[in-house]
Amino acid sequence: MCSERGISRDVVIQAIEAALISAYKRNFGPGQNIVARIDQDTGEARVFAQKQVVGEVQDSRLEISLVEANKVLPEAKVGDIVEFEMTPKDFGRIAAQTAKQVVTQRLREAEREVVYAEYTDLEGDIVTGVVQRIEPRAVVLELGSKVEAILPASEQVPSEDYYVGQRLKVYLLEVHRASKGPQITVSRTHRNLLRRLFELEVPEIFNGTIELKSIAREPGMRSKVAVAARQEGLDPVGSCVGQRGVRIQNIVNELNGEKIDVVLWSPDPAVYVANALSPAQIERVEINAEEKTAFVKVSDKQLSLCIGREGQNARLAAKLTGWRIDIKGSSDLATEQVSASRPKKPVHVAGASEAESLLKIKLEEALREKAARESQEAAKPEAVRLSESTG
Repeated sequence: MCSERGISRDVVIQAIEAALISAYKRNFGPGQNIVARIDQDTGEARVFAQKQVVGEVQDSRLEISLVEANKVLPEAKVGDIVEFEMTPKDFGRIAAQTAKQVVTQRLREAEREVVYAEYTDLEGDIVTGVVQRIEPRAVVLELGSKVEAILPASEQVPSEDYYVGQRLKVYLLEVHRASKGPQITVSRTHRNLLRRLFELEVPEIFNGTIELKSIAREPGMRSKVAVAARQEGLDPVGSCVGQRGVRIQNIVNELNGEKIDVVLWSPDPAVYVANALSPAQIERVEINAEEKTAFVKVSDKQLSLCIGREGQNARLAAKLTGWRIDIKGSSDLATEQVSASRPKKPVHVAGASEAESLLKIKLEEALREKAARESQEAAKPEAVRLSESTG
């Protein structure tokens, strides 16, 4: 039974001894100080009542006079504890049932402690689970034999559809003690899920020759990962991508098609920001170290790619590097140099950090300018046709 439950023999023995004490007190000797001992070789169980030797007895259930104690133990003196065997010839059906219930309870508690200890050690790591059921606000996964984990709605990727029987790799967020056993919470959105997947797929990251410096992630959509080599001559980006993209594709598949950009980290902020904005080609990056702001110049053709759909590429680059990023196209800069610009009123975006607020403002400006240029380009052919018809 011990090996089947993954519990030590000593824990089982202690549970049975506690059960014997409980059964005896309930049925034979309430109020007594009882101990039980089991011979691990023979399996024999014995029950003893412990009494303290006193000069004058106040409670016969817990105390014994020196005269009576010396009859059992001649060398006993006041203050000593004397034991008397009280094992009934037959505990009886009630006592046996009580013992069984207590043993079952203690074994269940011991099993919970084993599970708690096992999964507490796995906090911050990847575990694999199978979807058991889907509830309105959570998905329940089975991690092992009778071990369940909760994937709450807040930790689910919106674009993912879960189904019973599905195998998932999840990030183990935390383990809490609960009345019915450890409560395990897992995540599919945590950025460290991506970190652990890279450690699994890229041996150089696992052994430390490549360092994963930073991660920015929008779960289910796109992520950016910055890497650096700790060993001369090693290509960190190529190692992460793998031959023919096999390594990165395995990670993408596990995340159900989430796009992943692997970029080269650099101690030079300008180079790092330029790399983070890939796949866009950057013409120039100017750094304001005091405000931790990067002013980025790109060609008009690269502006849309640099900003990304709904600003995603620039937003992820800012999160990855920790720098505010101001992106301008070539024609925008030329216009600014010719025209006099008036100071802009500060804009605050409720609930966003200062960096994210500024980035959002810059992105909105860039998107408006991009839309205006596209509108002008679309209008040119129409103007040509009108002039031709007039002629």
